[in-house]
Amino acid sequence: MTTQDQPLPPWLPSARWQRALLPGEVRGDSLGGRSPRDWFIDVVCFLLAIGISAAVLSDTWEEHSVPMRWVEVATAVAACVALWWRRSHPLAIALATAIPSLVLGGPAGAGVIALFGAVIRVPGRWVLALTAIGIAAAFTYPAVYPGSDDYLTEASFGVLFTLIVVGWGLFVRVQRQLVHSLRERFTRLEEEQRLRVEQARDAERRRIAREMHDVLAHRVALLSLHAGALEFRPDAPPEEIAEAAGVVRASARAALVDLREVIGVLRERDPEADLSDDDPEPPQPTLVQIPALVERSRAAGLKVACRIELGEAQVGEALGRTAYRIVQEGLTNAHKHAPASAAEVAVAVARGELVVEVRSRRPVGALAAAALPGAGTGLIGLAERVEIAGGSFRHGPDEAGDFLLRAELPLEGAAR
Repeated sequence: MTTQDQPLPPWLPSARWQRALLPGEVRGDSLGGRSPRDWFIDVVCFLLAIGISAAVLSDTWEEHSVPMRWVEVATAVAACVALWWRRSHPLAIALATAIPSLVLGGPAGAGVIALFGAVIRVPGRWVLALTAIGIAAAFTYPAVYPGSDDYLTEASFGVLFTLIVVGWGLFVRVQRQLVHSLRERFTRLEEEQRLRVEQARDAERRRIAREMHDVLAHRVALLSLHAGALEFRPDAPPEEIAEAAGVVRASARAALVDLREVIGVLRERDPEADLSDDDPEPPQPTLVQIPALVERSRAAGLKVACRIELGEAQVGEALGRTAYRIVQEGLTNAHKHAPASAAEVAVAVARGELVVEVRSRRPVGALAAAALPGAGTGLIGLAERVEIAGGSFRHGPDEAGDFLLRAELPLEGAAR
């Protein structure tokens, strides 16, 4: 895969000519190598280093012996070639070109370029050290090779030139640090957004799992109860068999519809689609639907007595939905563990709390053998719901041996 085929970081400009103007270090290691801008800068810096070195050597050429001329030329060529590695080894190249520049003029051009590159990349203490070497060279070079101007003038010019190079390098360094900080911030925000999307998806799936248990367990319990009646009463009148078969068919169809909705939510979708509000959720059942829930249980053969006394109390949707799920779970457990038995549902307001009770009698003998297995996860989910609403929840046999499911929910939780 070529560099152009690799996926680009989203913080980079989309236009290729804009990316070409960025340094390779700013573009990121994922693109690798030098950018077109880096190649252009390298060529310009190489030519500039040769030009400065040539100008310096031309001023001091006559003052050198023949061997020293060769030394000057060799060090100048070596320093210019070493600039190729000034990005990967900035400190080593800067020291290798700055130290000879104390007494030699050949590496001076490459030394200026290497100093600029090192100031951008090396730690601060080395920036101070390289600046000190550059200032020292500004004082030693005119002492070794006196020019037409006086010593202080040439030394001052050298110090000023060194400080300009260092200041320019520090300016570029700050700009690049700003770009790196923005890139890190963008990456961190992108990761946080991804985590928020995953958390939202996981929370929704956990909610759907609880809803699936609450809804489907009730329907499957009704279906199993009627199917069991067909199995144990093959001699029942045709009208009863047809009625039971109709209930089985309706319950199975409703269960399939619920399963289809649940599976549609649990499928992998686009994260942005998961967070959109384009597809509103269907209305959830509340206290108003409890009588219909009781009627379905009665139609399935369970004797249910229902009492709802709210008085003037106002119950919010969230609290009403919790009460509905408690009644639903209680009736589902009654269908599973006490078929053909009786249950009592009571929903009332007392002392500023909404009290929900579902009492079912334990079966004995053959009825106990017909009870369906259960994992107890519904009660765990109910406990979590009640805890979120700020109430208390308990379940288990009472003094008479009946199974009691009781929840006390503060009415203030209706605003949640």
